[in-house]
Amino acid sequence: MPVVIRMARAGTKKRPVYHIVVADSRSPRDGRFIERLGYYNPLMAKDNKDRLKFDIEKAKTWLAKGAQPSDRIKRFLDDAGVLKREKRNNPEKAIPRKERKAAEAAKAAG
Repeated sequence: MPVVIRMARAGTKKRPVYHIVVADSRSPRDGRFIERLGYYNPLMAKDNKDRLKFDIEKAKTWLAKGAQPSDRIKRFLDDAGVLKREKRNNPEKAIPRKERKAAEAAKAAG
């Protein structure tokens, strides 16, 4: 049974609150889960201590058992110093496209 640590959406329309859960990867996002590890409220201020409540020890236990964290959960674990996530790097994203290169060349020439 592939197990994942992910977020399940709760709250009302346009007022999301996310539960951090351990679930079978085949179950729906807001469906059945094995254990709840905490919650995340993105509407609170970033410096508010109640924005994220996360039981790190339970997360470590599930990671030791082979649970795979989602991208956002990896970010939370990286901030807590539990898991090191790889930084994304796409150097081609910063390269201007040919239309912009042509426009800049025309501007420089004339």
